[in-house]
Amino acid sequence: MNRIRKGDQVLVITGKNKGQRGDVLRVDGDRVFVANVNLVKRHTKANPQANQPGGIVEREASIHLSNVQLFNPATNKGERVGTKTLEDGRKVRVFRSSGEVVDA
Repeated sequence: MNRIRKGDQVLVITGKNKGQRGDVLRVDGDRVFVANVNLVKRHTKANPQANQPGGIVEREASIHLSNVQLFNPATNKGERVGTKTLEDGRKVRVFRSSGEVVDA
């Protein structure tokens, strides 16, 4: 079970984007793409068949999973995440500090 999933709100804990918060756009192995965080400029070539203009495009680059933490709106902080198996056999993610279930 992944600790960070698409759609989660995460907090960057190290690097040049430390302290920034955003939603996870996608998870790719051990790297995540976070909206409006770690922006890079990419020089793209025009593609007339796909109707794409050329130029300099700003987009998100990936961040390693170890550099982000799941954001807990209750405490307004980034927190560690663990897993717990419920009585009905479902596995859920929980915040380690409070034991509160992340996904209902």
